[in-house]
Amino acid sequence: MVTYLQAQQQIAKVANRLAIETIPLKKALGRVIAEDIVYDINMPPFDKSAMDGYACARKDLSLNLVLVETIHAGKQPEKELQKGECSKIMTGAPVPIGADIVFKQEDAIVNSDGTITCSDINAKGNICFCGEDVTKGSVVLSKNILIEAKQTPLLAGAGYAKLKVYKQPQIKIITSGTELVEPSEKPLAHQIRNSNATQIQAQLEALKLPYEYLGVIKDDEATLKESMRSAFNKSDILIMSGGVSVGDFDLIPKIIEGLGFNIELNKTAIQPGKPMVFAHKEGKYFFGLSGNPVASFIQFELYAKPFLYALQGLNYKPLLFNLPLANHFKRKNAGRHLFTPAIINSDNQVEPILFNGSAHINALSNASCFIEVPIGTSELESGTMVQVRPF
Repeated sequence: MVTYLQAQQQIAKVANRLAIETIPLKKALGRVIAEDIVYDINMPPFDKSAMDGYACARKDLSLNLVLVETIHAGKQPEKELQKGECSKIMTGAPVPIGADIVFKQEDAIVNSDGTITCSDINAKGNICFCGEDVTKGSVVLSKNILIEAKQTPLLAGAGYAKLKVYKQPQIKIITSGTELVEPSEKPLAHQIRNSNATQIQAQLEALKLPYEYLGVIKDDEATLKESMRSAFNKSDILIMSGGVSVGDFDLIPKIIEGLGFNIELNKTAIQPGKPMVFAHKEGKYFFGLSGNPVASFIQFELYAKPFLYALQGLNYKPLLFNLPLANHFKRKNAGRHLFTPAIINSDNQVEPILFNGSAHINALSNASCFIEVPIGTSELESGTMVQVRPF
């Protein structure tokens, strides 16, 4: 078995970046930029007031200033200030020629003759100067980054009403298992509800990726093969859960090989989630995830998520950090890299929660993160720094 880091490398190396398309800015959230974003103007585009107040020359601060005009945001100043003059100015408005300071309205004294005096001769400048945030021609966002909400105002400010992004993969989802029924159905004594498909769909939706769910397919080789063949004809990626282990009805590895795919991986040294199939063929890709929901959740996060981003030109790096372990931790078998559900407590320590194995969906729903326990480590004392993977 390979480690999960080795598996990630093997999967990533076969990712062929998808083509580029142009989309409107309002559709850009969650997409990966395929061009450098260059500002076509200075930002601010003019010297602007940082607050409501009065604009004047600093050397005139001690004078009683004659008010010559009022400048609001969106208005071009009409007067060039002369000695002893000031303009009333609003936040965001252009600073008039002749002014190099805006003193706050709270520091202004209106005299009986209508002149204005500043009560603070050491007032700050309160001017945002042209180009101090961004200069014209600057690259403000580099290609191959994920567009998040925080970048959208920058794109708008740069005038990108449309922008180039990498296309998203076409994804199909199938769940295999004769024992499965959909969530809307009441299971019989020998059946269980299909939770994996809902989970995979939710994980894809979190990535803003479109998909089509094709339903539950019974454990019949001919039916599965035809369903998989059909799915590949209409997609770039097929994601399945179940049927990837070594039981009599775990048919997926045999079928995917029969469809001419090269199996890159069929198990990795993680716990839970050892059995998993990743295969590829001529720009088509297959993920066969575990039939156990916690295992398939981890496999998606470790393997499918970075790969889906790689197809779109993004080198995905998850948020990882270290925290002290709240309690003593021990496990029986240290032969695999363990991911165990945990919470972060009020003391900023990480606490593993009761986890009965790869089908224990309650543990996953109550957790806020996984802690990672490396291969070969069977016991950890409280206070030990451990790697935390939030979700």
